[in-house]
Amino acid sequence: MDKLKAYLIGFLIAVIAIAAGIVWYGGWKLLLQVILVLGFLGLTLGLGFFTALTLYAESWKYGTILAVFTAISAYGLYLSWTWKNLEVVAGIIVFFIAVVAFGIWYISEPDLGLVDRFKSAESLERAGKYKQAARKYEKAGNYLKAAEMYIKLGWLESAAWAYEKAGEYAKAAEIYEQLYGKEKDTYYLKEAHEYWKKAGDMERAAKALERYAEEEPWFWEDVAKLYEELGNEEKAREAWEKALEYYKGEAQEEGVFWEDVGNIARKLGMEDLAREAYGKFLEYCLKEAEEDPMWWKHVAEAYEYLGETEKAEEAREKYEEYRQKIMKANEETSKFPEDEKRE
Repeated sequence: MDKLKAYLIGFLIAVIAIAAGIVWYGGWKLLLQVILVLGFLGLTLGLGFFTALTLYAESWKYGTILAVFTAISAYGLYLSWTWKNLEVVAGIIVFFIAVVAFGIWYISEPDLGLVDRFKSAESLERAGKYKQAARKYEKAGNYLKAAEMYIKLGWLESAAWAYEKAGEYAKAAEIYEQLYGKEKDTYYLKEAHEYWKKAGDMERAAKALERYAEEEPWFWEDVAKLYEELGNEEKAREAWEKALEYYKGEAQEEGVFWEDVGNIARKLGMEDLAREAYGKFLEYCLKEAEEDPMWWKHVAEAYEYLGETEKAEEAREKYEEYRQKIMKANEETSKFPEDEKRE
């Protein structure tokens, strides 16, 4: 048993013992009175605190409402303490339960006024209250109608969300493309790509991703692979060529990207460029291996790209030696004193 459970059990036993003592001393009536007094005392103090806080913030409307609730709770405390007018005490308890229930009901639809809550979604739509109608349609699970209301409001992202909930992924994708045209935010193109995929329209998904890659070029490789899946060799090659140009630029800044240049160049049949790129990747890896032996693994890969099998094997052996040292060091540091004694 952990400490928390022990504390909880101890607290529960203490409460039961105190309750039993009260019943033994004054009967069930006294126990009920103590419960009511403590309940109303806690409620009054809580309401009083929030009343003072609200009035301090100069929110006079809500401060006045809370002050009234505080006064009613204080009156319930007084009646419970003096054990008078228990019918009134019961009425106060019912009143607060009703207030809590009403609050939960009201919060469940925060965008609806009191009168609108009792109207149907259709009547709200006819009255031009599209936001309220959308909320009603959502609650009823009619996401298609909710999407229509959001479109009338010009809330395109909410409409896309509603279409997604309705399983109308193509319509959601179209809205995200509209949003891109309006906002010029590439995020919307990425979303359009994902929803076209969900809709099963891979051609439109590829086109959306292609437009995305025009502004975020590291996605050209994904575009190329998608066109390959579609069997569009011409578009795939165009995308691979753009990916190649992107990685060539990146490789000038960070040598690790020469591997990508080599892979794509080989894929496009540019053997001279591929060999040149792999050579530069090898230079980069050898330099890194001087600082971090983990890079011998990549040195081996670079030699393999260049067809130098013996050197690749030598590099792989160096990487394996390094890996074995790391594994041995980890085993030694993970041993507990008890394990060492057994040995």
